[in-house]
Amino acid sequence: MFDPNLILLYVDSPAASAAFYEKLIGHPPVELSATFALFKLESGLKLGFWSKHTVEPRAAATGGGGELALTVANHAAVQALYASWRLLGVSIEQELTEMDFGYTFVALDPDQHRLRVYALNAER
Repeated sequence: MFDPNLILLYVDSPAASAAFYEKLIGHPPVELSATFALFKLESGLKLGFWSKHTVEPRAAATGGGGELALTVANHAAVQALYASWRLLGVSIEQELTEMDFGYTFVALDPDQHRLRVYALNAER
């Protein structure tokens, strides 16, 4: 069975990424070193940040080539996270908008990884 349980993002500084994501997630990483940081999320998924300077084999691409997506219950939840993240100084790449799949915005982490928050349209 294929059941991924860990997402790894290549970053310039695992410590800087850990500090950024700790504000968004609401708890510290379960592991933090000079080359790696790891968060365990409520869903059971693990989110890791590996130094792009030490990953083997060397990564050809880093931030901006994909998205981490966070589904929330409704438009109000999208708006609440948007407001909260703006107060935290998170860079917003796409402002609040209605798209064919639902209501969304896109933020960027320090390495330009995209974080899409969205609520699906009712018909989905």
